[in-house]
Amino acid sequence: MAHAVSPLAPTSFPDMQAIGGVRIAAGLTGMRYKNRDDIVMFAFDKGTSVAGVFTLNKMPGMPVDWCRKYVGKGKARALVVNAGNANVFTGKQGRDACAATAKAAAKALGCKAEEIMLASTGVIGLIPQADLLAKAVADLGGRLGTADWTRAARAIMTTDTFAKAATTTAKIGGKKVRISGICKGSGMIMPQMATMLAFVATDAAIDPSVLRKLVREEADTSFNAVTVDGDTSTSDTLLAFATGAAGNKPVKSLTSADGKALRKAFAVVLQDLAIQIARDGEGAQKLVTIDIAGAQSDAAARRIAMSIGNSPLVKTALAAGDANWGRIVAAVGKAGEKADRDKLSVSIGGITIARKGGLVPGYDETPVAKHLSGREVFLKVDLGLGKGKARVWTCDLTHAYIDINADYRS
Repeated sequence: MAHAVSPLAPTSFPDMQAIGGVRIAAGLTGMRYKNRDDIVMFAFDKGTSVAGVFTLNKMPGMPVDWCRKYVGKGKARALVVNAGNANVFTGKQGRDACAATAKAAAKALGCKAEEIMLASTGVIGLIPQADLLAKAVADLGGRLGTADWTRAARAIMTTDTFAKAATTTAKIGGKKVRISGICKGSGMIMPQMATMLAFVATDAAIDPSVLRKLVREEADTSFNAVTVDGDTSTSDTLLAFATGAAGNKPVKSLTSADGKALRKAFAVVLQDLAIQIARDGEGAQKLVTIDIAGAQSDAAARRIAMSIGNSPLVKTALAAGDANWGRIVAAVGKAGEKADRDKLSVSIGGITIARKGGLVPGYDETPVAKHLSGREVFLKVDLGLGKGKARVWTCDLTHAYIDINADYRS
Protein backbone atom coordinates (compact mmCIF):
# COMPACT_ATOMS: atom_id res chain seq x y z
CA MET A 1 0.00 0.00 0.00
CA ALA A 2 1.55 3.30 -1.09
CA HIS A 3 1.41 6.27 1.25
CA ALA A 4 1.63 9.99 0.62
CA VAL A 5 5.13 11.42 0.86
CA SER A 6 5.83 12.81 4.32
CA PRO A 7 5.41 16.60 4.52
CA LEU A 8 8.75 16.58 6.36
CA ALA A 9 10.65 15.00 3.47
CA PRO A 10 13.69 16.81 2.04
CA THR A 11 12.88 18.84 -1.07
CA SER A 12 15.26 16.78 -3.21
CA PHE A 13 17.49 13.72 -3.24
CA PRO A 14 21.12 14.73 -2.57
CA ASP A 15 23.66 14.82 -5.39
CA MET A 16 25.45 11.64 -4.42
CA GLN A 17 29.12 11.47 -5.32
CA ALA A 18 30.48 8.24 -6.72
CA ILE A 19 32.66 6.40 -4.21
CA GLY A 20 35.84 4.91 -5.63
CA GLY A 21 35.86 1.14 -5.29
CA VAL A 22 32.05 0.86 -5.08
CA ARG A 23 29.73 -0.48 -7.75
CA ILE A 24 25.96 -0.82 -7.36
CA ALA A 25 23.08 -2.59 -9.10
CA ALA A 26 19.40 -2.86 -8.13
CA GLY A 27 16.72 -5.19 -9.42
CA LEU A 28 13.69 -7.36 -8.71
CA THR A 29 13.30 -10.71 -6.98
CA GLY A 30 9.53 -11.00 -7.40
CA MET A 31 9.27 -12.51 -3.90
CA ARG A 32 6.68 -10.11 -2.50
CA TYR A 33 6.66 -6.81 -4.33
CA LYS A 34 5.67 -6.68 -7.97
CA ASN A 35 6.95 -4.27 -10.60
CA ARG A 36 9.44 -2.52 -8.32
CA ASP A 37 13.08 -2.96 -7.33
CA ASP A 38 13.39 -4.91 -4.08
CA ILE A 39 17.03 -5.98 -4.03
CA VAL A 40 20.32 -4.12 -4.29
CA MET A 41 23.92 -5.27 -4.46
CA PHE A 42 26.96 -3.19 -3.56
CA ALA A 43 30.29 -4.57 -4.77
CA PHE A 44 33.54 -3.38 -3.19
CA ASP A 45 37.16 -3.55 -4.34
CA LYS A 46 39.50 -6.04 -2.69
CA GLY A 47 40.84 -4.84 0.64
CA THR A 48 37.69 -2.95 1.64
CA SER A 49 37.28 -2.63 5.41
CA VAL A 50 33.90 -3.28 7.01
CA ALA A 51 32.35 -2.68 10.42
CA GLY A 52 28.83 -2.89 11.73
CA VAL A 53 26.47 -2.77 14.66
CA PHE A 54 23.23 -4.71 14.93
CA THR A 55 19.95 -5.00 16.75
CA LEU A 56 19.82 -5.97 20.42
CA ASN A 57 16.42 -7.53 19.83
CA LYS A 58 16.58 -11.14 21.08
CA MET A 59 14.76 -12.36 17.94
CA PRO A 60 17.27 -11.24 15.28
CA GLY A 61 16.85 -11.93 11.60
CA MET A 62 18.95 -14.54 9.81
CA PRO A 63 20.96 -11.87 7.92
CA VAL A 64 21.89 -10.30 11.28
CA ASP A 65 23.22 -13.66 12.46
CA TRP A 66 25.14 -14.03 9.19
CA CYS A 67 26.78 -10.61 9.48
CA ARG A 68 27.64 -11.05 13.15
CA LYS A 69 29.45 -14.24 12.24
CA TYR A 70 31.64 -12.67 9.57
CA VAL A 71 31.86 -8.90 10.05
CA GLY A 72 34.56 -9.30 12.70
CA LYS A 73 37.00 -10.43 10.01
CA GLY A 74 37.08 -6.77 9.02
CA LYS A 75 36.99 -7.20 5.23
CA ALA A 76 34.12 -7.40 2.73
CA ARG A 77 33.59 -7.64 -1.00
CA ALA A 78 29.83 -7.09 -1.25
CA LEU A 79 26.58 -6.23 0.45
CA VAL A 80 23.22 -7.65 -0.66
CA VAL A 81 19.98 -6.15 0.69
CA ASN A 82 16.42 -7.21 -0.02
CA ALA A 83 13.11 -5.60 0.96
CA GLY A 84 9.66 -7.09 1.53
CA ASN A 85 10.78 -10.23 3.37
CA ALA A 86 12.74 -9.69 6.61
CA ASN A 87 13.96 -13.31 6.84
CA VAL A 88 13.16 -13.35 10.56
CA PHE A 89 11.89 -16.39 12.49
CA THR A 90 12.37 -18.54 9.40
CA GLY A 91 14.53 -21.40 10.75
CA LYS A 92 16.67 -23.55 8.50
CA GLN A 93 15.03 -22.22 5.34
CA GLY A 94 16.01 -18.70 6.32
CA ARG A 95 19.60 -19.74 7.01
CA ASP A 96 19.72 -21.57 3.70
CA ALA A 97 18.46 -18.45 1.92
CA CYS A 98 21.30 -16.42 3.44
CA ALA A 99 23.85 -19.00 2.35
CA ALA A 100 22.41 -19.17 -1.18
CA THR A 101 22.42 -15.38 -1.51
CA ALA A 102 26.01 -15.06 -0.30
CA LYS A 103 27.15 -17.95 -2.49
CA ALA A 104 25.60 -16.34 -5.58
CA ALA A 105 27.25 -12.99 -4.82
CA ALA A 106 30.60 -14.64 -4.12
CA LYS A 107 30.44 -16.51 -7.42
CA ALA A 108 29.69 -13.28 -9.29
CA LEU A 109 32.67 -11.53 -7.71
CA GLY A 110 35.11 -14.40 -7.41
CA CYS A 111 35.44 -14.22 -3.65
CA LYS A 112 34.42 -16.18 -0.54
CA ALA A 113 30.83 -16.26 0.74
CA GLU A 114 32.05 -15.04 4.13
CA GLU A 115 33.10 -11.79 2.45
CA ILE A 116 29.47 -11.00 1.61
CA MET A 117 27.37 -8.95 4.04
CA LEU A 118 23.59 -9.40 4.03
CA ALA A 119 20.54 -7.44 5.22
CA SER A 120 16.80 -7.85 4.85
CA THR A 121 13.71 -5.84 5.79
CA GLY A 122 9.99 -6.42 5.52
CA VAL A 123 7.42 -8.82 6.95
CA ILE A 124 8.53 -11.12 9.77
CA GLY A 125 7.89 -14.86 9.46
CA LEU A 126 7.64 -15.16 5.68
CA ILE A 127 9.91 -17.89 4.31
CA PRO A 128 12.35 -16.34 1.79
CA GLN A 129 12.68 -18.01 -1.58
CA ALA A 130 16.35 -18.87 -1.92
CA ASP A 131 16.10 -19.59 -5.63
CA LEU A 132 14.64 -16.16 -6.42
CA LEU A 133 17.26 -14.41 -4.29
CA ALA A 134 20.15 -16.31 -5.90
CA LYS A 135 18.80 -15.69 -9.40
CA ALA A 136 18.41 -11.96 -8.73
CA VAL A 137 21.92 -11.70 -7.29
CA ALA A 138 23.42 -13.48 -10.31
CA ASP A 139 21.67 -10.93 -12.52
CA LEU A 140 22.88 -8.01 -10.42
CA GLY A 141 26.44 -9.32 -10.54
CA GLY A 142 26.40 -8.93 -14.30
CA ARG A 143 25.05 -5.37 -14.19
CA LEU A 144 27.30 -3.72 -11.63
CA GLY A 145 28.42 -0.33 -12.81
CA THR A 146 28.27 3.38 -12.03
CA ALA A 147 26.85 3.84 -8.58
CA ASP A 148 23.12 4.58 -8.76
CA TRP A 149 22.43 5.61 -5.18
CA THR A 150 18.91 6.82 -5.93
CA ARG A 151 17.76 3.46 -7.28
CA ALA A 152 19.53 1.66 -4.43
CA ALA A 153 17.84 3.81 -1.79
CA ARG A 154 14.43 3.17 -3.33
CA ALA A 155 14.99 -0.57 -3.61
CA ILE A 156 15.30 -1.03 0.17
CA MET A 157 12.15 0.93 1.09
CA THR A 158 9.11 -0.69 2.76
CA THR A 159 6.68 1.78 4.38
CA ASP A 160 9.13 4.63 3.74
CA THR A 161 7.56 7.49 1.80
CA PHE A 162 10.83 8.83 0.42
CA ALA A 163 14.32 7.53 -0.35
CA LYS A 164 16.92 8.55 2.23
CA ALA A 165 20.53 9.45 1.46
CA ALA A 166 23.31 11.75 2.63
CA THR A 167 26.80 12.59 1.44
CA THR A 168 29.78 14.75 2.40
CA THR A 169 33.53 15.11 1.85
CA ALA A 170 36.55 15.51 4.07
CA LYS A 171 40.30 16.10 3.76
CA ILE A 172 42.21 13.10 5.11
CA GLY A 173 45.96 12.89 4.80
CA GLY A 174 45.92 15.60 2.14
CA LYS A 175 43.42 13.62 0.04
CA LYS A 176 39.80 14.45 -0.65
CA VAL A 177 37.65 11.57 0.58
CA ARG A 178 33.96 11.02 0.05
CA ILE A 179 31.41 9.54 2.42
CA SER A 180 27.94 8.58 1.21
CA GLY A 181 25.14 6.56 2.74
CA ILE A 182 21.56 5.43 2.42
CA CYS A 183 19.09 4.13 4.96
CA LYS A 184 15.52 3.00 5.30
CA GLY A 185 13.15 3.28 8.20
CA SER A 186 9.73 4.71 8.98
CA GLY A 187 8.11 2.56 11.65
CA MET A 188 9.32 -0.04 14.19
CA ILE A 189 11.98 2.48 15.12
CA MET A 190 13.75 2.74 18.45
CA PRO A 191 17.20 1.38 17.74
CA GLN A 192 19.45 0.06 20.47
CA MET A 193 22.41 0.01 18.11
CA ALA A 194 21.69 1.56 14.72
CA THR A 195 18.48 1.79 12.74
CA MET A 196 16.27 -0.34 10.55
CA LEU A 197 18.87 -0.54 7.77
CA ALA A 198 21.71 1.89 7.08
CA PHE A 199 24.73 1.53 4.81
CA VAL A 200 27.62 3.96 4.48
CA ALA A 201 30.58 3.77 2.10
CA THR A 202 33.72 5.86 1.87
CA ASP A 203 36.77 5.82 -0.36
CA ALA A 204 38.96 6.65 2.64
CA ALA A 205 41.49 4.07 3.80
CA ILE A 206 40.61 3.17 7.40
CA ASP A 207 42.05 0.45 9.61
CA PRO A 208 39.25 -2.06 10.38
CA SER A 209 39.64 -1.62 14.15
CA VAL A 210 39.32 2.16 13.80
CA LEU A 211 36.27 1.81 11.55
CA ARG A 212 34.71 -0.52 14.11
CA LYS A 213 35.20 2.00 16.91
CA LEU A 214 33.99 4.88 14.75
CA VAL A 215 30.77 3.14 13.73
CA ARG A 216 29.96 2.00 17.25
CA GLU A 217 30.50 5.43 18.80
CA GLU A 218 28.84 7.52 16.10
CA ALA A 219 25.77 5.27 16.08
CA ASP A 220 25.08 6.46 19.63
CA THR A 221 24.67 10.10 18.62
CA SER A 222 22.73 9.38 15.45
CA PHE A 223 20.69 6.21 14.96
CA ASN A 224 20.60 5.39 18.66
CA ALA A 225 19.18 8.87 19.24
CA VAL A 226 16.08 8.53 17.07
CA THR A 227 12.72 6.96 17.89
CA VAL A 228 9.38 6.78 16.12
CA ASP A 229 7.32 4.31 18.13
CA GLY A 230 9.53 2.65 20.73
CA ASP A 231 9.74 -0.69 18.88
CA THR A 232 13.20 -2.13 18.28
CA SER A 233 13.32 -4.04 15.01
CA THR A 234 14.58 -7.58 14.60
CA SER A 235 16.59 -6.47 11.56
CA ASP A 236 18.40 -3.31 12.70
CA THR A 237 21.71 -3.09 10.86
CA LEU A 238 24.30 -0.37 10.31
CA LEU A 239 27.24 -1.31 8.09
CA ALA A 240 30.11 0.89 6.96
CA PHE A 241 32.60 0.11 4.20
CA ALA A 242 35.92 1.82 3.49
CA THR A 243 37.51 1.01 0.13
CA GLY A 244 40.74 3.01 0.43
CA ALA A 245 40.44 4.19 -3.20
CA ALA A 246 41.12 7.82 -2.20
CA GLY A 247 44.76 6.89 -1.64
CA ASN A 248 45.21 8.38 1.83
CA LYS A 249 47.41 6.71 4.42
CA PRO A 250 45.11 4.43 6.45
CA VAL A 251 43.58 6.18 9.45
CA LYS A 252 44.81 4.29 12.50
CA SER A 253 43.63 6.56 15.30
CA LEU A 254 40.50 8.63 15.89
CA THR A 255 42.46 11.04 18.10
CA SER A 256 44.78 12.10 15.24
CA ALA A 257 43.95 15.09 13.06
CA ASP A 258 42.85 12.75 10.27
CA GLY A 259 40.81 10.70 12.71
CA LYS A 260 39.01 13.77 14.02
CA ALA A 261 38.22 14.96 10.50
CA LEU A 262 36.93 11.50 9.62
CA ARG A 263 34.73 11.36 12.72
CA LYS A 264 33.25 14.77 11.99
CA ALA A 265 32.36 13.77 8.43
CA PHE A 266 30.84 10.46 9.50
CA ALA A 267 28.77 12.27 12.13
CA VAL A 268 27.36 14.57 9.44
CA VAL A 269 26.21 11.67 7.27
CA LEU A 270 24.89 9.45 10.06
CA GLN A 271 22.96 12.21 11.82
CA ASP A 272 21.48 13.39 8.53
CA LEU A 273 20.25 9.87 7.80
CA ALA A 274 18.90 9.33 11.32
CA ILE A 275 16.93 12.59 11.26
CA GLN A 276 15.44 11.64 7.90
CA ILE A 277 14.01 8.54 9.57
CA ALA A 278 12.29 10.70 12.18
CA ARG A 279 11.04 12.93 9.35
CA ASP A 280 9.50 9.86 7.74
CA GLY A 281 7.98 8.41 10.90
CA GLU A 282 4.83 6.59 9.93
CA GLY A 283 2.05 9.18 9.73
CA ALA A 284 4.34 11.94 10.99
CA GLN A 285 3.43 15.59 10.51
CA LYS A 286 6.07 17.10 12.79
CA LEU A 287 9.77 16.52 13.45
CA VAL A 288 10.51 16.81 17.17
CA THR A 289 13.93 17.57 18.66
CA ILE A 290 14.26 16.83 22.38
CA ASP A 291 17.17 18.29 24.34
CA ILE A 292 17.88 17.21 27.90
CA ALA A 293 20.33 19.10 30.11
CA GLY A 294 21.28 19.06 33.78
CA ALA A 295 20.87 15.30 34.27
CA GLN A 296 23.11 13.27 36.55
CA SER A 297 24.83 11.66 33.54
CA ASP A 298 24.62 11.49 29.76
CA ALA A 299 23.10 8.01 30.07
CA ALA A 300 20.40 9.32 32.40
CA ALA A 301 19.72 12.19 30.03
CA ARG A 302 19.34 9.72 27.13
CA ARG A 303 16.83 7.62 29.04
CA ILE A 304 14.79 10.69 29.99
CA ALA A 305 14.84 11.95 26.40
CA MET A 306 13.64 8.56 25.14
CA SER A 307 10.91 8.47 27.79
CA ILE A 308 9.58 11.74 26.41
CA GLY A 309 10.12 10.76 22.78
CA ASN A 310 8.25 7.48 23.21
CA SER A 311 5.33 8.83 25.25
CA PRO A 312 2.06 8.43 23.28
CA LEU A 313 0.57 11.18 25.44
CA VAL A 314 3.34 13.64 24.57
CA LYS A 315 3.35 12.67 20.90
CA THR A 316 -0.43 12.95 20.44
CA ALA A 317 -0.46 16.32 22.21
CA LEU A 318 2.21 17.53 19.80
CA ALA A 319 0.18 16.23 16.87
CA ALA A 320 -2.74 18.35 18.07
CA GLY A 321 -0.57 21.41 18.76
CA ASP A 322 -1.48 21.17 22.46
CA ALA A 323 1.11 22.72 24.79
CA ASN A 324 0.43 20.13 27.46
CA TRP A 325 3.68 20.49 29.34
CA GLY A 326 2.32 18.32 32.17
CA ARG A 327 2.69 15.27 29.91
CA ILE A 328 6.37 16.12 29.40
CA VAL A 329 6.89 16.37 33.15
CA ALA A 330 5.15 13.03 33.66
CA ALA A 331 7.38 11.41 31.03
CA VAL A 332 10.46 12.74 32.84
CA GLY A 333 9.20 11.27 36.08
CA LYS A 334 8.52 7.79 34.67
CA ALA A 335 12.03 7.44 33.20
CA GLY A 336 13.33 6.12 36.51
CA GLU A 337 16.20 8.62 36.67
CA LYS A 338 16.79 11.12 39.47
CA ALA A 339 14.65 14.25 39.13
CA ASP A 340 13.60 17.06 41.44
CA ARG A 341 10.36 18.94 40.78
CA ASP A 342 11.75 22.10 42.35
CA LYS A 343 14.79 22.17 40.04
CA LEU A 344 13.13 21.15 36.77
CA SER A 345 12.44 23.55 33.91
CA VAL A 346 10.54 22.87 30.67
CA SER A 347 10.77 24.89 27.44
CA ILE A 348 8.98 24.57 24.11
CA GLY A 349 10.27 26.50 21.12
CA GLY A 350 12.76 28.32 23.32
CA ILE A 351 10.01 29.63 25.61
CA THR A 352 10.25 28.56 29.25
CA ILE A 353 6.90 27.29 30.46
CA ALA A 354 7.57 25.76 33.85
CA ARG A 355 10.34 26.31 36.37
CA LYS A 356 10.94 25.46 40.02
CA GLY A 357 7.89 23.31 40.47
CA GLY A 358 5.28 25.35 38.64
CA LEU A 359 4.28 27.60 35.75
CA VAL A 360 6.38 30.65 35.03
CA PRO A 361 4.52 33.70 36.37
CA GLY A 362 2.61 35.46 33.59
CA TYR A 363 2.98 32.49 31.22
CA ASP A 364 1.34 33.17 27.84
CA GLU A 365 0.57 30.07 25.79
CA THR A 366 0.02 31.97 22.53
CA PRO A 367 3.63 31.91 21.21
CA VAL A 368 4.05 28.29 22.31
CA ALA A 369 0.91 27.27 20.44
CA LYS A 370 2.21 29.10 17.38
CA HIS A 371 5.48 27.16 17.58
CA LEU A 372 3.59 23.87 17.88
CA SER A 373 1.62 24.65 14.73
CA GLY A 374 4.80 24.39 12.65
CA ARG A 375 6.49 21.37 11.11
CA GLU A 376 9.49 21.36 13.48
CA VAL A 377 9.10 21.33 17.27
CA PHE A 378 11.82 21.87 19.86
CA LEU A 379 11.46 20.65 23.44
CA LYS A 380 14.00 21.20 26.21
CA VAL A 381 14.08 19.94 29.76
CA ASP A 382 16.73 21.01 32.27
CA LEU A 383 16.83 18.87 35.40
CA GLY A 384 19.24 21.19 37.24
CA LEU A 385 21.10 18.27 38.83
CA GLY A 386 24.35 17.79 36.92
CA LYS A 387 26.11 18.00 33.58
CA GLY A 388 24.44 15.11 31.77
CA LYS A 389 22.94 15.96 28.40
CA ALA A 390 21.40 14.25 25.38
CA ARG A 391 19.60 15.02 22.15
CA VAL A 392 16.95 12.76 20.61
CA TRP A 393 14.82 13.09 17.50
CA THR A 394 11.29 11.80 17.19
CA CYS A 395 7.98 12.71 15.55
CA ASP A 396 4.37 13.24 16.51
CA LEU A 397 1.85 10.42 16.63
CA THR A 398 -1.15 10.71 14.34
CA HIS A 399 -4.03 8.42 13.39
CA ALA A 400 -2.21 7.65 10.14
CA TYR A 401 0.24 5.52 12.17
CA ILE A 402 -2.63 3.18 13.02
CA ASP A 403 -3.86 3.14 9.42
CA ILE A 404 -0.41 2.22 8.08
CA ASN A 405 0.29 -0.55 10.57
CA ALA A 406 -3.20 -2.02 10.47
CA ASP A 407 -2.65 -2.54 6.72
CA TYR A 408 1.05 -3.49 6.75
CA ARG A 409 0.69 -7.05 5.39
CA SER A 410 -1.99 -6.16 2.84
